[in-house]
Amino acid sequence: MIFAFLGIGAGYSFLPVLWRILNLDVSGIHNPIVDMFIGFVIMMLLSLVLTDPLAKLLKKVEESLTHQKPELIISESIAIIVSLVLAVLISTIFWQSSMFFVNTILPLITMIIFAYLGWFVGRTRVGDLPKLFSSRNKKKETEENTVLERKVGDNFYKYKLLDTNILIDGRIYDLAKTGFLEGTLVVPNFVLYELQYIADSGDSIKRVRGRRGLDILNKLQNEKIVPVEMYEGDFEDIQEVDSKLIKLAKLLDAVIVTNDYNLNKVSEFQNVKVLNVNALAKSLKPRVIPGERLNVMVIKNGTERQQGVAYLDDGTMIVVEDGRYYMNKTIEVEVTSAIQTDAGRMIFAKPYHSKKKLREKN
Repeated sequence: MIFAFLGIGAGYSFLPVLWRILNLDVSGIHNPIVDMFIGFVIMMLLSLVLTDPLAKLLKKVEESLTHQKPELIISESIAIIVSLVLAVLISTIFWQSSMFFVNTILPLITMIIFAYLGWFVGRTRVGDLPKLFSSRNKKKETEENTVLERKVGDNFYKYKLLDTNILIDGRIYDLAKTGFLEGTLVVPNFVLYELQYIADSGDSIKRVRGRRGLDILNKLQNEKIVPVEMYEGDFEDIQEVDSKLIKLAKLLDAVIVTNDYNLNKVSEFQNVKVLNVNALAKSLKPRVIPGERLNVMVIKNGTERQQGVAYLDDGTMIVVEDGRYYMNKTIEVEVTSAIQTDAGRMIFAKPYHSKKKLREKN
């Protein structure tokens, strides 16, 4: 039907002009009905090639709509209605023309374009919908019945964009399960495609990592711990996934969740907020102070003479003085100092029993 109407409108509007330009004598058969029929036949022939791609596109739209949330559909519908009203107001300019294509076809195209723009705005700004309907006048509560007002700040319920590394890492699932993440997690299609590419890799290590990322994503979706949405769009002019992620974060005013050091630094440089899981894990490591005693197992030699190396459960390295003599043994040590390096936290300690014997001798 779309191709038929386009053919009839184009034939009625343009074929008479074409006959005059070509200086063809069609006075015997020229009339609006013949022109519309010729345009109709041409467009129907084109439809034999173009109908299948159009049908596939519409099928994808149908499948996408069946998986949309109600609040997203409401937001998109309101934005589309507003944009169509604007399109009608703009189309009044074209209605004054006497040419059928200008006064009829162009307004239809304008409405289609504005409808798409309205759909896009409604989809990306769905989080602002509750603000439109919130009451401006709030009732005052008594001191006994005081309700704390929810402060909507920069960190409140922003979209959280997940990159490939954070899905492969897997800790995002545990973090979401604890309830410390609020808002909606968004997985762009280009991240999913990269994850699928890694999962199909010929390298067994990459293949395992890619499948782990897909498993984590499926667990987040199936268990519905936090809302998880897919972003269907893409940026064809950008090749790198990290650059696409940063551009999408700017577009949606979102936060990137990652454990990639380079992506973290580039995002900060471009004023995009990042939640780095490695930084979170580092800040949650147990703090030790000089004089504290620990039970550790010395597992290897240190770089300096007579030193031994042990590790805490979180991976923090402990350098034990004279620890070489207690290889593969669990001993009690006393912390002497701790330093912070780019590689992580490093603790220095001495065997506690040696100090104990010294005290008893004194």
